[in-house]
Amino acid sequence: MKNTVRNHNIVFLGTSLPRECGIATFTQDLLDELIHLPGFNPPRIIAINNNETYAYDQQVIRQIDQHNYADYIDTADFLNNSDTDLLVIQHEFGIYGGESGEYLLPFVERLNIPYVVVFHTVLTKPSPKQHQIIRCLAERSVQVVTMAESTLTDLSTIYEIPVSKITFIHHGVPQVSTASRSSLKAQYGYPDRKILSTFGFLSPGKGIEYSIEAMRGVVKRHPEAFYIVWGKTHPVVKLESGEVYRQKLTDLVEMFDLQDNVQFVDKLLTQEEVIESLVMSDIYVTPYLGKDQAVSGTLAYGVGYGRVIVSTPYRYAQEMLAEGRGLLADFHDSASLEACILRLLNSPALVQTMEDRTLKLGLTMRWNEIAKIYAALFHSHIQSSASADRSVI
Repeated sequence: MKNTVRNHNIVFLGTSLPRECGIATFTQDLLDELIHLPGFNPPRIIAINNNETYAYDQQVIRQIDQHNYADYIDTADFLNNSDTDLLVIQHEFGIYGGESGEYLLPFVERLNIPYVVVFHTVLTKPSPKQHQIIRCLAERSVQVVTMAESTLTDLSTIYEIPVSKITFIHHGVPQVSTASRSSLKAQYGYPDRKILSTFGFLSPGKGIEYSIEAMRGVVKRHPEAFYIVWGKTHPVVKLESGEVYRQKLTDLVEMFDLQDNVQFVDKLLTQEEVIESLVMSDIYVTPYLGKDQAVSGTLAYGVGYGRVIVSTPYRYAQEMLAEGRGLLADFHDSASLEACILRLLNSPALVQTMEDRTLKLGLTMRWNEIAKIYAALFHSHIQSSASADRSVI
């Protein structure tokens, strides 16, 4: 009898576009690459909803109300009775229901199909509930994925996950063709400026106020320096406190008389706009305040396009900017940021060296390469599960 090899069916659990969420973008970027790789039917999504309604496209086959416990149980039964070969759980504590997202636990306990869990956050000091959730999700999974090498030890020692079950895969970065830096500067109206930039959802933890204060000293030496802050206020922040943080930042710009050197672009950027903002930047800045931040999608994008980066030394930045790929400034310290920025603006040769080093790593992080690693992982566990299900006569 001739054996036929069928394509595999992968389902992703997490947020989905058009919801404004970094995990939704991450999932979509991975799906867009997987459809071009052999061995898979078009991947599908089970979308986790908050209190809003979204116009999903046909790749979303089911929705879960974040706070509805019964939806999780019903969805587990749905998957068990479907043709799904493997489920991929995108994990972030805040997107699932219950304390720290604990509604995921009865969901995975009820599942009869294999799943891989991708941890977007790995805490070094979890609460008892957070510790329980990570351990249980990992224990029942066939594989755990983390996007920072620094978290491999944490997952093993803090959460007691077997090392053999943990895989490190870089955060993916989209492949977008753009014009050159000089052409983009001219296109956006900044032909003679040295561009510094930050992009992403605006929230108090981003530390943008320290970058703005640093610009006071920078422009005295380099009046051509121009800092652009790209992005909308984070939807959750806007819901809870409106535009208080953005207003605080704009007030600082006026107080320091930096209107000609700092600009805010208050919009949700398209993927092309994000990459163009990076390509035309001379320095990318992430002055974040959370020292334990293990992964940053925005920093990954900066590395992916070979930008010279000035950052505070949160965990992911220390890892990604090692080996001369950028400069680290102190937390809550505008003078330290200023010194790093001036060092780069005063040394074009150093900038070129850092760009070359960063791009060398960044090219390995493009989604077309990262998706191949995920595809191999998915195939191996589907095949292993199929072999385990075969009875021996």
